[in-house]
Amino acid sequence: MADSNFVDYVKIYCRSGAGGAGSTHFRKEKFVEFGGPDGGDGGKGGDIIMRGNGQFWTLLHLKYKRHVMADNGERGGSAKRHGADGKSIYIDVPLGTVARDAETGEFVAEVVNDGEEAILCKGGRGGLGNWHFRTSTNQAPRYSQPGETLQEAWFILELKILADVGLVGFPNAGKSTLLSVVSAAKPKIADYAFTTLEPNLGIVAYRDMRSFVMADIPGIIEGASEGRGIGTRFLRHIERNSILLFMIPADSKDIVKEYEILLNELRQYNPDMLDKGRMIAISKSDLLDEELTKEIENGHLPEGVPHIFISSAMDYNIDRLKDMLWEMLHQKV
Repeated sequence: MADSNFVDYVKIYCRSGAGGAGSTHFRKEKFVEFGGPDGGDGGKGGDIIMRGNGQFWTLLHLKYKRHVMADNGERGGSAKRHGADGKSIYIDVPLGTVARDAETGEFVAEVVNDGEEAILCKGGRGGLGNWHFRTSTNQAPRYSQPGETLQEAWFILELKILADVGLVGFPNAGKSTLLSVVSAAKPKIADYAFTTLEPNLGIVAYRDMRSFVMADIPGIIEGASEGRGIGTRFLRHIERNSILLFMIPADSKDIVKEYEILLNELRQYNPDMLDKGRMIAISKSDLLDEELTKEIENGHLPEGVPHIFISSAMDYNIDRLKDMLWEMLHQKV
């Protein structure tokens, strides 16, 4: 994983800018004996702003940029001149990025739309100049406000991929093969466990120029929610999916048991995942004859969950699968 270009977790230090101090100044002009206060306000410190960018799909660009600091506001000047505001710094992140406080783990912000912004550290306000403090009894105030202090903190940025359909299954269940067939995605495919080491996204073309997004994550194994295997760090990528498509190969020893194991791992990770729409795709169905297919349907499948027999290699029932997924997505709207 060290050489992977897919980065979905970074820890960064953010520091906003301090506000500039207000000015204590008095108007000085020839033939004006009592010019009065004219100290200007200090400039506002720059913010640190997280911004959604639809052109990004990984946090790789932040992997080696761990410190982000905005500029301070400048001091106010004479003649009520306002100090320049500090420049804000924008952190562009993929859609679906969540920011948490690194010390407490508390949720801070998330961006799910292109151009959506969330302030992580707010710049300090500039101090008021002494002309604000003139009164009928104190027409020459010799004081002004200092600028507000800056904010600083460490944040954890986590990416949760935005997709309509998430593929769930054990390693080698055929998830990557299906994604490569229904979309232009080119995930790594081979006949051994954990071929997929990072999530893959594909846009599935549907009828009448419509489409939906499908996500393939590394295979889950029993005990993944307790840290076994590599699936646990990617489970968050299917938290936002509308539908979970469970991929179970036709040559599985016990389809119901495999489904229950997968379901339990999701339950242990986040019980809310069970509220999503679910469907089962029996992959590699070209290995079955008609008699075996009927036998599996009669008592060897989970009850109450829509299912379909497919073969990505033989393009069997792939269009019907897309129909069923589209119908389920449409029902969710």
